[in-house]
Amino acid sequence: MNTPKFSKKGEELLKMYNKMAREGYDRGDQKRVENAFSDFELRAYRPQILSIFNQFSISTVLDYGCGGSDWRANGFDEVANQSAIEYFNLQSAYRYEPAREIDERQRVDCVVSFDVLEHIFISDVPSVLRDMFSYASKLIILNVACYPAAARLPNGENAHVTVRSPVWWKGMIDSISVEYPYTSVFLICSAGWRKSDSFPVWNANMWQESGTFVVNN
Repeated sequence: MNTPKFSKKGEELLKMYNKMAREGYDRGDQKRVENAFSDFELRAYRPQILSIFNQFSISTVLDYGCGGSDWRANGFDEVANQSAIEYFNLQSAYRYEPAREIDERQRVDCVVSFDVLEHIFISDVPSVLRDMFSYASKLIILNVACYPAAARLPNGENAHVTVRSPVWWKGMIDSISVEYPYTSVFLICSAGWRKSDSFPVWNANMWQESGTFVVNN
């Protein structure tokens, strides 16, 4: 199993994220978080994600950069007390979180990655995206925060190390998606906490099948 090759700064960041996962972290408002990266970020988007999963007949998922997310734990859907696997009617869900030494990467129908890419050093973003795409046979769903984090790295810097505009992220992902033309992409970009907009689902093969040369999305 290949691991993305990180730059020197990327390796240093990974060590800091590992420390934060083990020991907690400080916030910019002087508060301390002991249980780091524990939120199941995908939960806030579950009706939208369910609709897309059904559209693409998704039965297996890889949560890339899962943090503390547990796809088998009850309570993902508070009304029915279902786990994420039950809610999405999945056969299986796998996780990858290098900061917690969790690595279940394998080929699946869909790779999901929520609030991960903004934590990647900018030079390493292309290799991480290629790694994500390499495990997705049908679909990749990405959520990227486009604003500074409350969390601080152990060295005092902001934990969102790559804050860019939604259009920047769309362009970056477009340039990688051409290498995986039949893998569809659903990109959600957040301008603030729970303030999100999404791009229409696309794949690079759609551009080739289009009757025009101009690509507007």
